[in-house]
Amino acid sequence: MTPVEVIRGDGPVVLGMPHTGTWLPDDVLARLTPLGRRLADTDWHIERLYAGLLPSATIVRATFHRYLIDANRDPSGASLYPGQNTTGLVPLTDFDGEALWTTPPDAAEIDARRAGYHAPYHAALAAELERVQVRHGVVILYDCHSIRSHIPFLFDGRLPDFNIGTNGSTTCAPGIEAAVTAVCAAAEGYTSVLNGRFKGGWTTRQYGQPARGMHAIQMELAQVTHLSGESPPFAYDNARADRLRPHLRDILHSLETLAPTLRGRP
Repeated sequence: MTPVEVIRGDGPVVLGMPHTGTWLPDDVLARLTPLGRRLADTDWHIERLYAGLLPSATIVRATFHRYLIDANRDPSGASLYPGQNTTGLVPLTDFDGEALWTTPPDAAEIDARRAGYHAPYHAALAAELERVQVRHGVVILYDCHSIRSHIPFLFDGRLPDFNIGTNGSTTCAPGIEAAVTAVCAAAEGYTSVLNGRFKGGWTTRQYGQPARGMHAIQMELAQVTHLSGESPPFAYDNARADRLRPHLRDILHSLETLAPTLRGRP
């Protein structure tokens, strides 16, 4: 199994998809608990949800599951949210705090997973960001995510529908943040927040370097916006998705429109 899939586009926007993969090696799958084998923390159907919304975009998608190793975590293992409940580079618990492994991986195995999966994903992503930036003089990484709307272990209450992350407005130009926030705020029937519980993962923080013409923004969608239910079988809901997709299209097209105005300035 190739750890990363790349679909090259000719525009200035790159879509990152680190959490849509469901593949696991047989020996790793066998060591997950029955609960873990449900793969409940997948960013379900994100690739389908965004399909065709911005034909010019480049897509970089991890094919492996985040339980193998999380492509949106610091490879050093440092926490994204110190002092808060979260999951790590190789998660030992699921989003509800329940154990995932009958036999957890040791340090040597984590190193092997880092080299075999995390590193190739980021090598491919970095290469595409560089290619796009060379072509356009600027690149915008839009990191695509989704999560259940109710997870008491991670946050109180119900998560807003659109969760925009720019790590405290540091990972992209102000105009990018403003454009995405405006589309979400105007989306009738949806809620949104900027830099709330999810401020952008390691990908957004690593590649968001506006002074270098490389901008990054994360979108964490509540899964209630496009799934029929947030429990197995995590089915795609066409009616909900069809209502959401025009707003996502507006977001991506606004980024494509903004990109030429950002050349040569942060």
